[in-house]
Amino acid sequence: MNASIPLVLSIVELGGYPNYAPLYERLGCRAVVENSMRKALATVKQYAPKVVVAEFNFQSDFRDRTSSLESLMAVVQRLPGTRVIVFYEQEYADQLAKLQARFALFRVMAYPIAEEQLAANVRAALVE
Repeated sequence: MNASIPLVLSIVELGGYPNYAPLYERLGCRAVVENSMRKALATVKQYAPKVVVAEFNFQSDFRDRTSSLESLMAVVQRLPGTRVIVFYEQEYADQLAKLQARFALFRVMAYPIAEEQLAANVRAALVE
């Protein structure tokens, strides 16, 4: 993998929105899409992406966590150059706020996702 081209890791567990990989590529990035948190964690550990775009999927059945995103953030917090952008459902804003109290998320975006805003957020993450 070419280290000079920034990597955007897109984690699509539930989806229901467009594939943004072409957008990331138009921004000059290499896009990798993973459909499970387990595979995404392996990718993060192997490549330390510049940007991670993930969904916040609240799971009330988790005893000690609110979502699988916490596992990701536990790894990402050791990668100071990685920025995380999170998509979320407005109805779960309170649960997301609890996650934000524990982990530094670069940007959060409520559905529906505005492609122009996503592009602006990725650009900002690339320069920070």
